Amino acid sequence: MRSVRYNEIAPYLHPGMIPLEPTRGEEQVRTKFTFNLINKLKPQAREYEVRDTEIKGLALRVYPTGKMMYTLVYSRGRRVNLGPAHAIDHDQARVLARQELAKHYSGKDPIKERQQVKAKADNYLQFLEDIYKPWLLLNIVNGLATYESLKTSFPEFHKLNLNGITPGLIEKWRLRRLKEGIKPSSINRQMNDLRACLNRAINIWELIKENPFQKVKPCKTDTSPKVRYLTKTEEGRLSKALDDREQTMKDARNRHNEWLAKRGYQPGSAIAPSSFADHLKPAVLLSLHTGLRRGELFQLKWENVDLERKNLTVAGETSRKSGKTRHIPLNDSALGVLKRWKKQRSAVSPYVFHDAEGRPFEGVETSFRGVLREAGITNFRWHDLRHTFASKLVMAGVNLNTVRELLGHSDYKMTLRYAHLSPEHKAAAVKKLVGIQLRG
Repeated sequence: MRSVRYNEIAPYLHPGMIPLEPTRGEEQVRTKFTFNLINKLKPQAREYEVRDTEIKGLALRVYPTGKMMYTLVYSRGRRVNLGPAHAIDHDQARVLARQELAKHYSGKDPIKERQQVKAKADNYLQFLEDIYKPWLLLNIVNGLATYESLKTSFPEFHKLNLNGITPGLIEKWRLRRLKEGIKPSSINRQMNDLRACLNRAINIWELIKENPFQKVKPCKTDTSPKVRYLTKTEEGRLSKALDDREQTMKDARNRHNEWLAKRGYQPGSAIAPSSFADHLKPAVLLSLHTGLRRGELFQLKWENVDLERKNLTVAGETSRKSGKTRHIPLNDSALGVLKRWKKQRSAVSPYVFHDAEGRPFEGVETSFRGVLREAGITNFRWHDLRHTFASKLVMAGVNLNTVRELLGHSDYKMTLRYAHLSPEHKAAAVKKLVGIQLRG
């Protein structure tokens, strides 16, 4: 394997690339990995590699077949594969590289650890418990829920070797679930979790060579499912319910302080009129005005909130679905909420929404359901706040590609569900036909 010559790759490099010292008469090239660069790299007669400027030792190998593999050289003569470029992008490769380097700097050998991983992967359940679960908890928002789903949804695979999970067995599993009355959409989600699990077994740990899901099709589902979003009336009732809850909590705090004062105790601090009573209202409002997923919202850190430039960044490692970083402009409502919330938060945690110990919230289901009951809103989940954000954008005439970018969808399939949303929106279009006379 040789390093690429500068003149072979120069047309694809940005001005910031850094040529390294010549090695064995050839010239290595180091440059910042970008989508534009990687998409333009072409296979040659012999394999070559390009080094990244951000992570020392991170390289992208390009093979004559066109295959590209991210690798990490963590010590002289010691190299591990991180995954093929068609399975992970350069941001994900950097995350994996940092994890392998952390092992190396702590005195562990990544190659030996991978050998131990292969020795442990005798069956699906053992792989899930000893290898994939720790990876999920470290890399995926709500990774514990994904692990529990993989464990409980596929009991017939527990004693199988990973190579023993065949397309036929998956199809048999799917038919059983359908007969049990499980919704096709739920079955597809469980299959997607298993597909991702086996992809990691291929791309990171190289335990199997082929994913059986390549020959398995998902269950047929409604391609245009009904999307639940807040109507204007419901949005008004939700706003009132949140305000009522805020006032109730503030009144309760004041009454408690009065009770303490009468008995000679030191009263606690009162909630200022301009402050939020707790996290629920600002979290709901921020979701409605940014479209963040719940996991992204509760993993959001203040370092990724730029109040001056009115911008919010969703870091790739906190975006469970796409794993890609995206930027969301803050409108006046979202900006006002964040400014008010930041004023009353202490500096005990880097997270925007956190518990008393500084850890990010895992859920707000109980308090949110209570507000929905008070507002008389039924059949509504936290995720439907995201649907409301997207629906309002589409009905306001925002093009679908912009909506897709704001939501962080990797393609149009998920975004298209919003193209036909509002009955009122359709009615306004059909009204334009009134008065048109047909001629024979």
